[in-house]
Amino acid sequence: MSEVTTKELQEFRAEISAWVKENKPAEPDFLLPLTFMEVGTEQQLDFLREWQRTIYDAGYLGMAWPKEYGGHSMDPKFQAIADQTFRAHRCPITFNWVGLGWAGPLINHMGTEAEKQKHLKGILTAEDIWCQGFSEPDHGSDLGSAQTRAVRDGDEYVINGQKIWTTHGNYAKYMILVARTNPEAKRKYDGLSFFLAPMNTPGIEARPIRKLTGEYGFTETFFTDARIPADCLMGEEGQGWKIAMQTLQFERGAEAGAAGGVATVSNTVDDMVNEIKGIQRDGESVLKDPLVRDELVKLIMSQKALALQTRRSMIKPLTMDYPGSLMLGRKLTNTEHGRAMRKFAVNMMGAQGGLYVGDEDVLSGGFWQRAYLNSLGATIGGGTSQVQTNILGEKVLGLPK
Repeated sequence: MSEVTTKELQEFRAEISAWVKENKPAEPDFLLPLTFMEVGTEQQLDFLREWQRTIYDAGYLGMAWPKEYGGHSMDPKFQAIADQTFRAHRCPITFNWVGLGWAGPLINHMGTEAEKQKHLKGILTAEDIWCQGFSEPDHGSDLGSAQTRAVRDGDEYVINGQKIWTTHGNYAKYMILVARTNPEAKRKYDGLSFFLAPMNTPGIEARPIRKLTGEYGFTETFFTDARIPADCLMGEEGQGWKIAMQTLQFERGAEAGAAGGVATVSNTVDDMVNEIKGIQRDGESVLKDPLVRDELVKLIMSQKALALQTRRSMIKPLTMDYPGSLMLGRKLTNTEHGRAMRKFAVNMMGAQGGLYVGDEDVLSGGFWQRAYLNSLGATIGGGTSQVQTNILGEKVLGLPK
């Protein structure tokens, strides 16, 4: 692949901007999800599936993925510009994020030729929706203690157990599944295996979970003598922990490889300021309060630091002190900043902050209240903020457990 020129990138930026202005869909008469974790109705699913297919058919999704598997084999910088443009124009999300951001990069990175041929293009077109079977009710972020069992029986594995917080579980065609194949292994991690499991298998049931926001998007998934083909096993038996850790590298943004698109509706400190500047306390704008201004400056600094962190991570000589630390820390800092900013916006609304979507007096249709409640899930998925802090302390800084 030849080195892309600045002129080529500038021309592409103009091209994708013009395309988005022409093709961005009109706002529907129903509520769209703020993140890929809130797709809860068939109406939302159909709308977002059509939008993702439109992006893909135009050539703006999977741009860096290999051409032979449905991508375009282009420099990743083009996809980065496309994604920036989608965010800047407030385009709908590309909802199939478990496939686009986690399962797809994993299969691209370490899948067999057959697995790549079978799965990658369907992820890009949104024909094949993916979900993740890692967390379990009794173990939370402790993936190494997973108890869902997979027992080999001839040309099949028989699966029994339960997974929780399965995003898109009721819509998905496939699941990236971690299950225990050897309960007698000396190390609990050595008894796990990794599967690309079909969800339309008899014995697999996904039950939607109603969230604090009133929306759906997650399910709890039950496996009762569910038989999946033995060739759904990825790698070898006992390699599940290793493969799962690679998946989490993609999920946490520690390694590049996602197909592109936008997983969440973008909002910034500037958006928040525009929202709250009309709110008054004692006859003056809330922004006149010196304590409010002090907290606001902290959020502005945090947002700027995140932007600079992203730029710095792309300059190799500036990341040699702790290789990978910026990428590993991105998930933690991004989600915690987003939670803090949205909480601040709701607090500034005073009593109105207690209103919600559907109330005629709520500001901006309850966007910030809904965004705040949904931001809590982002600080949990992919490993809680506490888990991320431990990873950075132990793996990056070398601190003791």
